[in-house]
Amino acid sequence: MDTNQHQVFKKYADLLLRWDKVIIIAVLLSISCGLIIYLTTPKVYQSSSLIMYEQQKIKPSKLTPEVSKKIEAMVNTVSQHVTSRGSLEKIIKEFDLYREALKGLPLEDVVAMMRDKSIVIFSEKKSGDVFQVSFLNEDPRKAMLVTNALASKFIEENLRFREERASETTDYIKYELKIAKQSIDKKETIMRDYKLKYYNEMPDQRVANMSRLNALQEQYQVVQSNIQNLEQTRLLAQQQYDLQKKRMGSNSDQASGNSELYDLETARQALKYLLAKYTPEHPSVKQLKKQVSQLENEQADRVVSPVGGKGEAGSALSTTSPMGRGALLDQRVVQLKEIELSLKSLRSHSGKILEQVKKYQQWVENTPVREAEWASITRDYYELKKHYENLVSQSLAAESAETIERRQKGSQFRIVDSAYLPVKPLKPDFFMITLSALALGLGGGIGVILFFDFLDTSFKDANEVEQFLELPVLCSVPLFVTDKEKKRSRVISWLSYFFIGLFFVGLGAVMVYFQQKGVIIL
Repeated sequence: MDTNQHQVFKKYADLLLRWDKVIIIAVLLSISCGLIIYLTTPKVYQSSSLIMYEQQKIKPSKLTPEVSKKIEAMVNTVSQHVTSRGSLEKIIKEFDLYREALKGLPLEDVVAMMRDKSIVIFSEKKSGDVFQVSFLNEDPRKAMLVTNALASKFIEENLRFREERASETTDYIKYELKIAKQSIDKKETIMRDYKLKYYNEMPDQRVANMSRLNALQEQYQVVQSNIQNLEQTRLLAQQQYDLQKKRMGSNSDQASGNSELYDLETARQALKYLLAKYTPEHPSVKQLKKQVSQLENEQADRVVSPVGGKGEAGSALSTTSPMGRGALLDQRVVQLKEIELSLKSLRSHSGKILEQVKKYQQWVENTPVREAEWASITRDYYELKKHYENLVSQSLAAESAETIERRQKGSQFRIVDSAYLPVKPLKPDFFMITLSALALGLGGGIGVILFFDFLDTSFKDANEVEQFLELPVLCSVPLFVTDKEKKRSRVISWLSYFFIGLFFVGLGAVMVYFQQKGVIIL
């Protein structure tokens, strides 16, 4: 430290020591003002309640109304309900809060003031799912009661909020389920009507239709073959009928024998023709064989037995007599009628089979068209069905979640520490006001001293003279004080310290008094 700095430091130190009474008085006055401010400021008490958020242990599905895993989000959500206007109005009326403020302010402003300035909600990050609710009021008892009421509101609002959320979820899903059911029922009705109308033309009937069509075509071929065979049989029977009819008109035995030979020869030629085309087991072949055998027997009987013989010969001649040939002709007529009836029945059956073949062919041909139409109809059906089944599952889960909330088994708030009756006010803080007053007193006293020193333009030492005149000071004469002046200065100094001490004692006594009265709370 150089000489100039040393002199400056010495100057201000001497200045403070010379004016120490001013600093002391400024401090005492500042503390007195602080005491007055403390005594006149209304005391505000804060009561707090500790609440813990318990996560639910039973969660049947993801539809359980879990708002958020973070305690801050859950607290903010419920806080909006707790600090709503309706909720705070009930608390204000129940505990008769802000009586004076309500005389000059509308209820809306008082509610806003209570929400913004009196209610404090904050989470303790170190404690996990724990947060604190506090209320500030001039009456410590009301502060405690209102805090407990707010804590109870948190529990009630959380339960009500979760139950309402679960009920809303259930109602919404039920409404969506109803709409989905109506849509799927309408779709199923269209599908049912279409399927009933075009059942035989549906793609899933294609294999059965093809199988049935093939069977009908084979059956049709069999019937046609039977018709052809019957027509050939009818032709042979008609020929035999015509020959026998001609034979009945002949009068000579020779002519009759030649006619029968011609008839037998014709039957043999027809049998040869049928054997070339069919197997011996064919019905027409068997029938023609029987006729050939019969004609051969008739011819043999004619050769062996003379005309007009007796006994066995007479009986054989009966088949060649006009009466026997008439009976045989009647058999031919009956046979032709039976063949005609069979042909008529087969042709009718063939026509029916042909109609069925055409019908099945039409079904098979229409199958691709029905397949495309069915795909268009059922395009969104399976998505609707999947959506409906999903809604059914969600509806069951939502009802289960709602049951849990009504039984209060979901996430809920639990009061860990109830609100207590505060003893020490939150504000004003006596120590804070006193320290602030002490700092202001010291700063004010020093400021006053420096201000008056700045206004004093007199020289205090030789260095100031040299700096001002820029001339060296050869000598300086110290201040000579007389004994009378010294005595008067000491008296004034002692009186000053006496009054300062008296003021200090009085101020301390006042503090002690108000502390004992409970006005000053440390």
